[in-house]
Amino acid sequence: MIFFITGSLLAVTTNAQTTLLRSGWYRASVLREDGTAIVFNAEVQQKNGKPVMFIRNAAERLLVDDVKVKGDSVHIEMPFFESYFRLQFQNDGSLKGKWFKAGSLKLLEFPVTFVYGQKERFAVNENTTQNVTGRWQVTFTRVNGAERPAIAEFKQNGTALSGTFLTPSGDYRFLEGIVNGKEMQLSCFDGSHAYYFTANINDNEINNGKFFSSASPVEQWRAERNSAAALPDTTPVTQLKPGESKLNFSFKDVTGKTVSINDARFKNKVVIIQIMGSWCPNCMDESKFLSSFYKEYKNKGVEIIALAYEYSIDFNRSKASVQKFIKRFGIQYPVLIPPVTVSDEQRTEKTLPQLTAIRSFPTTIFISKSGNVAGIHQGFFGPGTGNHYEEFKAEFYRTIRSLLAD
Repeated sequence: MIFFITGSLLAVTTNAQTTLLRSGWYRASVLREDGTAIVFNAEVQQKNGKPVMFIRNAAERLLVDDVKVKGDSVHIEMPFFESYFRLQFQNDGSLKGKWFKAGSLKLLEFPVTFVYGQKERFAVNENTTQNVTGRWQVTFTRVNGAERPAIAEFKQNGTALSGTFLTPSGDYRFLEGIVNGKEMQLSCFDGSHAYYFTANINDNEINNGKFFSSASPVEQWRAERNSAAALPDTTPVTQLKPGESKLNFSFKDVTGKTVSINDARFKNKVVIIQIMGSWCPNCMDESKFLSSFYKEYKNKGVEIIALAYEYSIDFNRSKASVQKFIKRFGIQYPVLIPPVTVSDEQRTEKTLPQLTAIRSFPTTIFISKSGNVAGIHQGFFGPGTGNHYEEFKAEFYRTIRSLLAD
């Protein structure tokens, strides 16, 4: 990522000029092609004489420590995903440029502006009598009319709003926004996804909702307050094919070394197979959890193998993206790169033919000490989901302890 800001705290000398990058808060706006702005907040600080950035999403502070200033330009590289900013200083002290995000087919780019001195995300200009704190049954409607279920959990303090959406495959991480009169606004940015939600509130109903996501078509959404809201089991479950009991694979890790599930390292161990991708925010949260877990359990008879399904079959491109995850979370278990793209409809048959189709990222597979598949879990509810995250961790630990005891 790149930021160009005129300021007073950081001096960077070039051949002909000195450019200053201000510390403090910025309000960033990513502009969609339809003219909708997806906003978020970021704070620049100085660490050891160099600028770093923290992107704020409610309780989350996402550290971005690769910030380079040269002349009138700033380059900011996101710590995860194939994502970066290239910005230039403006006369009014703002930064303007583009956010670049790699996709499976092409490099996407969006105009972006960073305005200095704005800590608030959305303006509140109307008092509210509405309070959306609680649990909601949600329906999203795609452009083609297909509906998909979700649960929303919101926390409102005055006009300040936070929360997330939970779906059968994962969550929408940390969302932050406001309630302004009878209107709600929520957004987040993590380098892969830029989300913006709007809707009207009428006591126990939310309607006229719109969901904007990067370059994706706008979805409609609605919700009803329901403390017992639940997710229907609509996602086909990945499972072993009839007659199969074990996985059999060998792929290269990021160093180019071939690693196999049949290697001696994994014999008589409980093995966790992490099906993930470096493009996946829920996989980011899961990787953070698994890295911490592995440091606790690697000497107790547990191993982990991650299989990273990437946008490209270009090994060097995939390696560069995966290494960001490894570096940020201090991952010590092998991360392998299967030679297929995540968009390949035959990705499961080509890499893990013992399974029915992998439909959710992440998906976690538990292998017993005998080498048999003992269980498969789809999706991941991360720290943005509060109690759901704690419940997931408790169940995960119970599963591992049970497998170790067998």
